[in-house]
Amino acid sequence: MVCMSPHHGAHDRTAHIVEAERICAAAGETLTPLRQRVLELLIDQPGPAKAYDLLPLIDADKQSKPPTVYRALDFLVRMGLAHRIESLNAFVACDIGACARSTIFLICEKCGAAEEFDAGHALVDLSEAASRDGFSIRRTMIEASGLCAACQRAA
Repeated sequence: MVCMSPHHGAHDRTAHIVEAERICAAAGETLTPLRQRVLELLIDQPGPAKAYDLLPLIDADKQSKPPTVYRALDFLVRMGLAHRIESLNAFVACDIGACARSTIFLICEKCGAAEEFDAGHALVDLSEAASRDGFSIRRTMIEASGLCAACQRAA
């Protein structure tokens, strides 16, 4: 399952934003116009996006600065609305509620595509081992790099 498929229709994006606003309000937070714009840009991206990729898309006047974008991205990750893919230092929008689960990202080294899978079943042994040591895992994210099927066919 991909975390957020690129190029969702306007209705899907609107529904996603409405649900994001509800989640933020329930947490006592606000989905400010900038945070909403960054989330919309992530939804519309064909793959993981870096903060500097988003910066020129935020405003035509070039008034936004990198720290502003990073703060918005950090907020979206904290609220469970986006994932940060550590190895790429990039971000993807999440289906609502998907960020609370354990995930595995399959990242193509050639085209940069990132596909997300629910890792719940794959991590049963890890959870059991951690539990034996008295550790409670709340969330796990694994990143695996290689070549996607399309890039393998093209090679």
